[in-house]
Amino acid sequence: MTLDEIFAVSRRAVCLHTEAEVEAAIAALADQVSAVLKFRNPLLLCLMNGGLIFSGKLLTKLHFPLQVDYLHATRYRNKTHGSDLEWHRFPEISMNGRDVLVLDDILDEGATLSAVVNHCRSRGATDVLTAVLVDKLHERKVEGIKADFVGLNVEDRYIYGYGMDYHGYLRNAAGIFAVDQSDCD
Repeated sequence: MTLDEIFAVSRRAVCLHTEAEVEAAIAALADQVSAVLKFRNPLLLCLMNGGLIFSGKLLTKLHFPLQVDYLHATRYRNKTHGSDLEWHRFPEISMNGRDVLVLDDILDEGATLSAVVNHCRSRGATDVLTAVLVDKLHERKVEGIKADFVGLNVEDRYIYGYGMDYHGYLRNAAGIFAVDQSDCD
């Protein structure tokens, strides 16, 4: 995609949640996470690349001892439709006997998040919880997947901002935006 095309997509998009709304949702989510994990010595895992901004914002609001690592698994590869899961990096910190909180930008269909949760369990995690900035409302979720902590719910549209991308761009948008249907390929 050209830079002009990305700017055009951005101009046609609709803001679903402003920066202030997203920040308030992250703060509320931090309170919920703190209530559950404050005394459990958790390992927080950022799911890259989408979970980067959400994780960074959330971590500064968690005022208790924790460790952080990351993993990179993707289905989208800078496209608007997912395919087979590719693993690029596994966490280095041991999960054995630990409570793990997986942080991701969005729960869409849930295939990636489900695979990550199963990976953590296979590595000996005592409990695996999930926190997502956005939960997309539809009926296509992988059976049994549900986020433990959700910042915002959004309609079933292709979205970007706060870590979510459009063809690898617009992750840095300050807000949650829905792509115009004409831009979904």
